Amino acid sequence: MAEVLGWEHEMKMKGCGVVLFALPFQGHINPMLQLANILHERGFSISIIHTRFNSPNTANYPHFRFYPIPDGLSQDYVISSDPNLIFAFIKFLNSNCQTPFRDCLSNLMSTASDPIACLVTDVLWHTTQAVADDLKLPRIVLRTSNVLSFLVLTSMSSLFPLQDSEAENEVPELPEFRFKDFSMFEASDPGGFVEFVDTVVQETKASSGIIYNSCEDLEEEYLTKFSSDFPIPIFLIGPFHRYFPASSSSLLPQDKTCISWLDKQQPKSVIYVSFGSVAGIKETELLEVAWGLANSKQPFLWVVRPGLVQGSKWVELLPNGFLEMVGERGHIVKWAPQQEVLLHPSTGAFWTHCGWNSTLESLCEGVPMICQPSFGDQNIDARFISHVWRVGIHLESKIERGEIEKAIRRLMVEPEGQEMRDRIELLKDKMNLCLKPGGSSYRSLDNLVTYMLSL
Repeated sequence: MAEVLGWEHEMKMKGCGVVLFALPFQGHINPMLQLANILHERGFSISIIHTRFNSPNTANYPHFRFYPIPDGLSQDYVISSDPNLIFAFIKFLNSNCQTPFRDCLSNLMSTASDPIACLVTDVLWHTTQAVADDLKLPRIVLRTSNVLSFLVLTSMSSLFPLQDSEAENEVPELPEFRFKDFSMFEASDPGGFVEFVDTVVQETKASSGIIYNSCEDLEEEYLTKFSSDFPIPIFLIGPFHRYFPASSSSLLPQDKTCISWLDKQQPKSVIYVSFGSVAGIKETELLEVAWGLANSKQPFLWVVRPGLVQGSKWVELLPNGFLEMVGERGHIVKWAPQQEVLLHPSTGAFWTHCGWNSTLESLCEGVPMICQPSFGDQNIDARFISHVWRVGIHLESKIERGEIEKAIRRLMVEPEGQEMRDRIELLKDKMNLCLKPGGSSYRSLDNLVTYMLSL
């Protein structure tokens, strides 16, 4: 019977397309293109609509069709690390891209050789729901973070007034979290932010379903509440990056010299430091990070992205003589092949901004974390790491060299660090199992494919 069902499934899959539309941030492009690969492997033909800004390298995906649309941005536009400006940028894109997106999608639908089963967009592209409705095409949304963080968005209007007065207090329904963990950022326009979030939530409820780059084993207790709040199909099919080798969707050139440097280090001895593709730090904080790493006496691989400190070109702001002082014990690059780094046997810890992609990648390789969240759902991710799963240390005070050195030593040298390694190995095993036949993500992906074919 299984073979017959498989044959029928293959017959139904022939000539079936999916259109995907990612938000142009590295942390959103990666999972969308990973999802595109997952669906392509299941037999769908893939069309990618994308903004000209931060457009993907199409040469890395010869099996997809790409359709750029104008976005109204100058060629030299650079994303700010200021959360308020990022919020304004997303609002601008939603407004500016709606008509070009509609024109592109309409043309695609009328000329595509394969009938299009559905549209998949980032959840933050809320204006695409009206387009999908108008063109009578089912829209499924991709949430690139976890279930809890989206539940928090649904309560944003009631949480905002509490974030100052009850910041340190525990949330009654979620005792591992405090109200301040649910603060997305210090909004200069709280009313506008809440209104935007409410629109995203409502357009998600109007969609045909939601896909998460997560798995039931990590978030089982939040799924029930989400299902009651959102009467739409839910598919947790992550972690996406485990379906395929290291991603080729990086917007920045990856410096592979760090792998040969890692080859020379002792097992689990290196702390890998990367604060993501958008978050920025101050010059004074850069100096404290540098001295904290130097004083820890541990080997380190540090990603210093150009512009990590606003206006900086690269490492010119480091202390005089720093590079000579640390010598071969430290290796600094502009950008690293992160999945390869975390997979490397010499990597013993990850000092991270706690973006969800980075969090999943670290969990899947059994690498404990030092958490330095910046904005958005990163605070929630950090609290998961430090207080729910207890596989990392949250640097909550200001960035200071003594605190940094202490956190590194706790994780890399002291018994507490070994206990975290033991716990994260158990999580790693769970996440590997969820993707195998019979696992929760494996079943959910089967359900997603069947659902897309039924739309």
